[in-house]
Amino acid sequence: MSAGERRWGRRERGRGRGRALLWCALVAAWELAWGQLRYSVPEEMQKGSFVGDVAKDLGLEPAALRARGARIVDKGRRQYFALHDRTGHLVTAERIDREQVCRLVEKCVLRCEVIAAGEMKVYAIEVEIRDVNDNAPSFREAETELKVSETTAPGSRFPLAEAQDPDSGRNALQRYELSGDEHFGLAVQTGPNGEKQPELVLAKALDREEGAFHELVLRAEDGGEPARTGTARIRVVVLDANDNAPVFSQAVYTVRVREDVPVGSALVTVRATDADDGLNGEVKYSLKKVTEKASQMFQLDHETGGITLVRSLDFEEGDSYELGVQATDGGGLSDRAKVVIAVTDVNDNAPELTVTSSRSAVSEDSAVGTMVALLHVQDRDSGANGEVRLSLGAGLPFRLRSSLGSYYSVVTARELDREEVSEYNVTVRATDGGSPALWSSAVLPLRVLDVNDNAPVFGEARYSAWLPENNGKGALVLRVRAADADWGQNGRVRYRLCEGQVRGAPLSSYVSVHAETGALYALRSFDYEEVREVGLWVRAEDGGAPALSSNVSVRLFIVDENDNAPQVLYPAAAAAAGAGAGAGAGWSGVELAPRSAEPGTLVAKVVAVDADSGQNAWLSYELAKATEPGLFRVGLHSGEVRTARLPVARDAPRQRLVVVVKDHGQPALSATATLHVVLAESVAELLSELSGAAAPGEPAGSLTRWLVLAVAAVACLFLAFLLALLALRLRRWRRSRLLAAGSGASRAAPASPFVGIDGVRAFLHSYSHELSLTADSRKSQRRCPGASGSNTLPAPPPPDKRAPLLPEEPAGAGAGSGSDSGSDSGSDSGDALPL
Repeated sequence: MSAGERRWGRRERGRGRGRALLWCALVAAWELAWGQLRYSVPEEMQKGSFVGDVAKDLGLEPAALRARGARIVDKGRRQYFALHDRTGHLVTAERIDREQVCRLVEKCVLRCEVIAAGEMKVYAIEVEIRDVNDNAPSFREAETELKVSETTAPGSRFPLAEAQDPDSGRNALQRYELSGDEHFGLAVQTGPNGEKQPELVLAKALDREEGAFHELVLRAEDGGEPARTGTARIRVVVLDANDNAPVFSQAVYTVRVREDVPVGSALVTVRATDADDGLNGEVKYSLKKVTEKASQMFQLDHETGGITLVRSLDFEEGDSYELGVQATDGGGLSDRAKVVIAVTDVNDNAPELTVTSSRSAVSEDSAVGTMVALLHVQDRDSGANGEVRLSLGAGLPFRLRSSLGSYYSVVTARELDREEVSEYNVTVRATDGGSPALWSSAVLPLRVLDVNDNAPVFGEARYSAWLPENNGKGALVLRVRAADADWGQNGRVRYRLCEGQVRGAPLSSYVSVHAETGALYALRSFDYEEVREVGLWVRAEDGGAPALSSNVSVRLFIVDENDNAPQVLYPAAAAAAGAGAGAGAGWSGVELAPRSAEPGTLVAKVVAVDADSGQNAWLSYELAKATEPGLFRVGLHSGEVRTARLPVARDAPRQRLVVVVKDHGQPALSATATLHVVLAESVAELLSELSGAAAPGEPAGSLTRWLVLAVAAVACLFLAFLLALLALRLRRWRRSRLLAAGSGASRAAPASPFVGIDGVRAFLHSYSHELSLTADSRKSQRRCPGASGSNTLPAPPPPDKRAPLLPEEPAGAGAGSGSDSGSDSGSDSGDALPL
């Protein structure tokens, strides 16, 4: 081989080793990614022995592994491993005997899982238990007697009992050695399963006369370091000739039995026949090759060959048993057969459902798919009997999701709402595929934690309340109620007023609301005449973070009460002196009524108002007192004072009327108005009456003086106006005469030197007015009359009669005019005093 070929070969070998290393690394990475760890330890290690560093292999610190609540869960009935809390090491929980744990299994692998409860993750662990040479080969019987006929030809073979070694691999049985006699040799046959079957081979012909017995020693040796051995003594008894050996009807007997077959049941009967007669034809049966467990499970009848069950079968502990049966005749010849007992599985194990990790509470705003529990399920049965189906109760917002291996997780299937359901008892049911099916269940109690997702809701869309005025401070107006579907602090509702103003003042100075009860209180006494309605908003706010709130409108209507007495506007309030003598609320006035007034003539009108409203403001008038009863009457609802009959001479000229004004409240409030009516036909008569001695308690004195001064002032102003007008006309007339004389032109003289007197009369006519005076109000009421009336100047004389320019008595013009008007007392206003 050339040097180039050698280099090429070395490169190829290097590439192959690299690929192998890469493949191993990929396999290890794949196993770690899928959460699976593999370890290998020898058997018979002391309790607490190190198996593997789980924390390091998972890439976690021991403290982090401890914080996640990691623990070991074994799949078997016993727990062989434990997880050290401080170091994160996987250690043995007890001594492990491979031969006891993995009986008849070539490769012993124990499986367990690491459950991280905090993250709800599962990591699978496989630990291979390596065999150590802790068992020596042993024979079932330490001494065996073999009967051989002296006529047996050399080369004949006689099966020997096999040695048993529970170890495996090189530590198992490797070879046999025979010592003791030259007549016999040893042959070892290898069975179909690799087992070694020793056979005694006759090397030389036997002669009973030379030796009736031969003592042999059979030694079995394993391949351990150091090797262990076991011996059995074989005594060969030389018999007389027996030329027919027993023969089994079948080389292999196979029987299938259910695992629930009763103890004591006959499973199978083996049968062997021998053509010899007598003692040489009598066949006895015995077990020659059987495990210790099988020998405890089955019993062979030495006479009949029947095999019966002496202990209950369990498919999960063993599904098949092999028995070596030997038939021996009286001459010592024998034959062997194999009995295979196959155990059929029966659905006798219910599924085992284990809650490895779960939550006791979940928030209602958790996302869909949130894990709430991790479950592990297994069924010790096989086939369809071991197929397990998980299910949840109908109508629950959860579903099952398959996890690693036989682990399942319970996750939320839709959004949760604590206001609909606050607690769940999630029942998980595991059912196998047997017939009839067996099942088991687990209940997961789960509380739904509240989230502030509901705002307070008021019981009514809007609130209204009626509060009587003049209420006391702190009076309860109404209660608003708001409910919050949330729980705890999120459902605690507090109330407060929204900002606002009433008549320029803050709303909070008028009303307040109790933060806990929602009671609305009045902070001041309301007056209907000032505030008739208050509109406000109440806010209900829960205790969540962030808080949710809602508002409701509240209308507060102030109910009127009869707290205002009627107020008389006319006649006006009397002076203090006069009011002191009157009854009730002192209101008085002076009116004029002609003695010639017809019945029903309006004399005066009492005008009153009431600050209240509704029925409390309905007013009625009645005549409470009169100087001359029956002379006047008062309108019930109008307050008009009219004459009830014609005044007569015996009626006093001065009449005092007391009118009571009442409202319709409960109780009714009232006010009085005092009218002083003077029966007179002229102003002079009126003034004389007013200037006369006043009756006790009636107004006179200064009021009369003021009236006289007012009339005199008006008369003087009127005369001054007439004089100024005449002077102006005379000046114009003189200027026109001077202009005419200067120009030399002559003109005809006017018919009258007082041209325009008709205009003066028209002016006087238009200037006439009515003046109504009251004795106590110091106010006057002026009205413009119509084209004709009793209070106007006299009409101009006809054209053929010259009217005087001025009346004969200028100073008494007012009085004369008043006397003329007395004849027309039926005018529209009976309370007017013409001047």
